[in-house]
Amino acid sequence: MNFPEYRTLRLERHDDDVLLVTLNRPEVLNALNTQMGHDLLDLWLRLTADAAAVRCVVLTGAGEKGFCAGGDLKERDGMTQAQWQAQHELFERSFVALMELPVPVIAALNGHAFGGGLEIALSCDFIYASRSARFALSETKLGIMPGGCGTQNLARAVGERRAKELILTARAFSAEDGVAWGAFNQACEPGKILADAIATARAISDNGPLSVRQAKKSIHYGLQMDLLTGYRFEIEAYNRLVDTEDRREGVRAFNEKRKPVFVGK
Repeated sequence: MNFPEYRTLRLERHDDDVLLVTLNRPEVLNALNTQMGHDLLDLWLRLTADAAAVRCVVLTGAGEKGFCAGGDLKERDGMTQAQWQAQHELFERSFVALMELPVPVIAALNGHAFGGGLEIALSCDFIYASRSARFALSETKLGIMPGGCGTQNLARAVGERRAKELILTARAFSAEDGVAWGAFNQACEPGKILADAIATARAISDNGPLSVRQAKKSIHYGLQMDLLTGYRFEIEAYNRLVDTEDRREGVRAFNEKRKPVFVGK
């Protein structure tokens, strides 16, 4: 797949099937502005429509200090209510497109992530975070509240009481805190975070791409159901894999003691 030249994103392929996406406004700690909203929405929709060879995405930020500082408040200064809500509606579509993306996305938080920046990460499938960075849903300090699914994704990750404490105080926390509370998967040394995330993406992309997508879908939607309904959903997802070339190849490769060659069919 050929992607357009995005003004606020940098895209790189790793072994063709891992796509590294970098938020690329380092001069403002990769703050989320209207153009970045357009660029992210376009990218997620393109990958949803046709991911082609891409089997896993790693999302990070340019520079060493910030993953994403949140919404660009300089751009927002002086906006009318209508302009603010129009911009936010764009952001809303981008968050939903990211959460609905069939391809797994790993957030590699190379630096600080505040407000909407942390909400972008929480919308990914899981998160690796730099030990040198700080993180917060800081919106209540600005007289607003999280509006990028932050109240939903954080509460689902860390539980209701911890989410209330973090959101209502707007207090910053560390990578180690995030791991201990279940918000993050791993706290990484600053110089290794990207390599760690790409290695995990590599492990995912080596597996059956149809299997990975169906499993991701089953976890994501099953958690919104009661246990038995979620299990029925899981079985429907499972049965879609039985009559596929990849399932037959996986079993053959196991019996022939070789690495499978999955084609996504």
